[in-house]
Amino acid sequence: MKKTLAILLLAVAASAQNPPERLPAEDSVRIAEFYRLASEIQDHLWPNWSRTPAPLLLVTQDTEFLTHHANPPTDFKDLGNDLYARPRQFPTAFQATFPAFGPPSVIVVGEPQNTASKTSTPWLIVLMHEHFHQLQDEQPGYLKAVDSLGLSRGDTTGMWMLNYPFPYEKQEVAQSFAGLRDLLLDAVHETDRARFAKLANRYLQQRRRFFALLAPDDRKYFSFELWKEGIARYTQIKAAEAAATYRPTAEYTSLHDFEAFSDYATKARNDTLDELKHVDLPKSKRIVVYSFGATEGLLLDRLKPRWREKYFEHLASMDSFFNE
Repeated sequence: MKKTLAILLLAVAASAQNPPERLPAEDSVRIAEFYRLASEIQDHLWPNWSRTPAPLLLVTQDTEFLTHHANPPTDFKDLGNDLYARPRQFPTAFQATFPAFGPPSVIVVGEPQNTASKTSTPWLIVLMHEHFHQLQDEQPGYLKAVDSLGLSRGDTTGMWMLNYPFPYEKQEVAQSFAGLRDLLLDAVHETDRARFAKLANRYLQQRRRFFALLAPDDRKYFSFELWKEGIARYTQIKAAEAAATYRPTAEYTSLHDFEAFSDYATKARNDTLDELKHVDLPKSKRIVVYSFGATEGLLLDRLKPRWREKYFEHLASMDSFFNE
């Protein structure tokens, strides 16, 4: 029995040191489709987006596969064809972008079935969200702008972005946010131009009142999160809509969980608007910035159709678009 156990442990250890020589076939198809889709739509959404490096780390059950990275870490084994592998270190449910090995930022993502996306097409569109974070991170002056917020309080890991003690449960803040959220949804849903103009004006006034309730650091944090995560979700919606006319490869349409991009495009916007309708600031906490910031982006599409041209001129804050 002891001998059998020892052999088993040695086999597990050997497996950990020798990751699979090949990326699973379905994962290979999905990753290739992501880069193909991105190449077709990204520059139509944000100018020169295609110039941004897009390394990706796929986290499977036992192995991590790295691609499109100019300088892979030494613990990765070269599998050829711009693919590298090492034993798994990150959670299989990850959907995040950060400088995992130092610059540039890397998309770290699990297989669709292990993430919140569940299936391939939503997963690919979420990768466009994460790829947009790479575009944000590559902007000249971005790190300096974030550091100048003065919100990290000694944290050098970036976790302060997730853990900042924003007053989500403060009654006055929560009530004001709920009213602001309802005004935003009313404005975005309004189709009559005159009524839209009135609702948008009311929203701008209420937005200023909401931010006036916040302490200076809280104001900077919330505005930064809307700029960072809210507009990434907005980009996710716009990517889904841009992909509606995209023609995927035969290999992609043959996947067992294939969903037509044209079908998913009709859901992406409505899913975010419905999410915002049901968010509760004290309960949802930081998660509200995704749907709220995305919907503000949709509002700006109507208020200032060319606002994206100036987005990167105002790093780490959306305030300038609403205070003019």
